[in-house]
Amino acid sequence: MNVLLTGGLGYIGSHTAVVLSHLGNQITLYDNLSNSTEIVAKNIEKICGQKINFVKGDVRNTETLKHVLTSFKIDSVIHFAGSKSVAESVKEPIEYYDNNVQSTISLLCAMRLAQVKSLVFSSSATVYGDPLYLPFDEQHPTNPISPYGRSKLHIEEMLADVAASDSEWCIACLRYFNPVGAHDSGLIGENPKGIPSNLMPYIAQVASGLREVLNVFGNDYPTRDGTGVRDYVHVMDIADGHAAALTYLRKHPSWQSINLGTGQGYSVLEIIDAFEVASGKSIPFRVVPRRAGDIAEFYSSTIIAQRELKWKASRDLINMCASTWKFQTQLTKS
Repeated sequence: MNVLLTGGLGYIGSHTAVVLSHLGNQITLYDNLSNSTEIVAKNIEKICGQKINFVKGDVRNTETLKHVLTSFKIDSVIHFAGSKSVAESVKEPIEYYDNNVQSTISLLCAMRLAQVKSLVFSSSATVYGDPLYLPFDEQHPTNPISPYGRSKLHIEEMLADVAASDSEWCIACLRYFNPVGAHDSGLIGENPKGIPSNLMPYIAQVASGLREVLNVFGNDYPTRDGTGVRDYVHVMDIADGHAAALTYLRKHPSWQSINLGTGQGYSVLEIIDAFEVASGKSIPFRVVPRRAGDIAEFYSSTIIAQRELKWKASRDLINMCASTWKFQTQLTKS
């Protein structure tokens, strides 16, 4: 199968590219390099042992996308491209709706022109908002509380409308919980520009000495140790989930939303302890006041993913931390 990955040099896109390539697919990576570099493409090629198609471009350029879809005879698209910081989206909502929603409209227009109607969308568990019950299943009401989350929900609803309008469309929206970890080679992983907004890369930078201390936002939540609990899932498991979704779409047209998580939560202190074991480093931290909008617990139901995709996360917390540390040490050396 010929697969186009928008945002293909990003964190999840790069790992999915490796999985798809190993499964024998011909992949084309499309990225504007706003949050990545071409070094990632070279590292993907090292891992895969073959040349990978890479096109530099913005998803909002419909004509370029159409040309790529037709030139590389694309069968399916996985749409990763977009902005993903909750905090940043609150400050820059216009940019988020432009970069996330408008870019998806451009992609859909290009796909329609090229007659490519198989799409996996990189969505987010932030579409749920505050939990009315746990674990979150796909029937949980959606009520995102940030422009980022609302942009993801707008796209999901838009894709549902597209699928309803034409029975040839096959669309899966994968709602990630908290992707962490890196490829076992240490060549690709999460390498955000600037100050990390996610816990795991921040811990890795503290362990490597790039940052002095980790802030733990609140230790008075009604959880087992007072710190927030989240569903962390290995990025390679997430990548496997995309491959499973492509297989699923061959036999299941229309629209489907599916959670990708482990079905259990880890607290901030549990993550710190596991990272200390995996890295052999002490992680200094300090407790600071809660952040506005944070909730106590957030974890998934994975029943639909297991039933429909035949997928289940298999990598444990130590693997998540060890692979992150291996990637971080490679970055520190380079």
